[in-house]
Amino acid sequence: MTAPLPTAPLPLDERFIQDAHAVAAELRAAAPVRFVELPGGFPVWLVSGHEEARTAVTDPRLSSDGVYDRLERLRLGGGEDTESHFAPELAKNLLNLDPPDHTRLRSLITKVFTAGAVAPLRPRIEAITDELLDAMEKAGPQSELLADYALPLPIRVICELLGIPFEDRERFTAWTHTMVAAVTPEEIGAASTRMASYLGDLVEAKRREPGEDLLTRLVHVSDGGDRLSRDELTATAVVLLTGGFETTVNLISSGVLALLRHPEQLALLKARPALMPQAVEEFLRYETPNNLSSPRYATEDVELGGVTIPAGHFVMVSWLAANRDERFAEPDRLDLTRPAGGHLALGHGIHYCVGAALARLEGEIAFGRLLARFPGLELAVDESALRWRFSTAMHGLEALPLRLAPAAG
Repeated sequence: MTAPLPTAPLPLDERFIQDAHAVAAELRAAAPVRFVELPGGFPVWLVSGHEEARTAVTDPRLSSDGVYDRLERLRLGGGEDTESHFAPELAKNLLNLDPPDHTRLRSLITKVFTAGAVAPLRPRIEAITDELLDAMEKAGPQSELLADYALPLPIRVICELLGIPFEDRERFTAWTHTMVAAVTPEEIGAASTRMASYLGDLVEAKRREPGEDLLTRLVHVSDGGDRLSRDELTATAVVLLTGGFETTVNLISSGVLALLRHPEQLALLKARPALMPQAVEEFLRYETPNNLSSPRYATEDVELGGVTIPAGHFVMVSWLAANRDERFAEPDRLDLTRPAGGHLALGHGIHYCVGAALARLEGEIAFGRLLARFPGLELAVDESALRWRFSTAMHGLEALPLRLAPAAG
């Protein structure tokens, strides 16, 4: 059972989303671990310090096992017997398990989802990118970057990688957006149920008629005879599908906005394109695509950042806050020459993003080809008109209207 709340949590309002870095700085300055109420009304211990973040996600006393059912019961205001709205088929995913179950599942997945499996995708990602840029140039001189580029690029890539029909993209995109949004448990439950049913049917189709895609390989991968169950395959597909485009959409759009806000860094990158891999790391740090980690709960009282987190309470790490910690020199400055190590945008520890190599590859291609095609990009609206999506989990723009300026000749 969840322990009684020790004190009234600090309520966080929409500023936590619309002015995320300012709120993160206030939280870090007050304490690296703070008891807060997120927009939507959920009380959690929020970790904003970099050192404390690394400690939290590697402390075995902060458990991920069955955490989404626990979180759902809290949202519904009930006890242990409260029925969850979240699709039970999705419970056996990497974010909802501890070792040894997590170790087993991840070892099977990484046999398929390796950096070596991602590298050969470069020509196809480049071709998809060029198709989207051609369409943008033809429809110009203005473009809404998310709708025209940042969203369809990673969706097409992950669809091809997993062997998901591209014509179904609007359905699963809507389900995914709902599942990471700050909406009601009923809405999240309905979206998760539809997603689970859709992907479960797809898993069975891959079993009957194997293809050359990653999902087929997951269906048939084994380790000494051990295989992923249907529910494990469905849950894994959801994690890969969601993580395979949500983070990359935000990386591309937020990174472009950061460059437009820092013209000297934009000029530097155009003059020195070899900086691109380093630039992608800085975009990940500077405008972290994932605001919050997946939740954990304390299995016993845990001392962290000078406070005691009571047993049963939830803990979440703000990757966004930790990545602007003072352990980075001038953390609020975009610096594409900054040494690449140390940021936590792709997680840390056993839950480090399995799709990190794909996200980096897509980022490098997306930024490089966009800037080569449209070197004179400009915002088409005043910055004050830009809004961030209403999600506590993700940090991403709702839209980014641009004026395009194709390269001469």
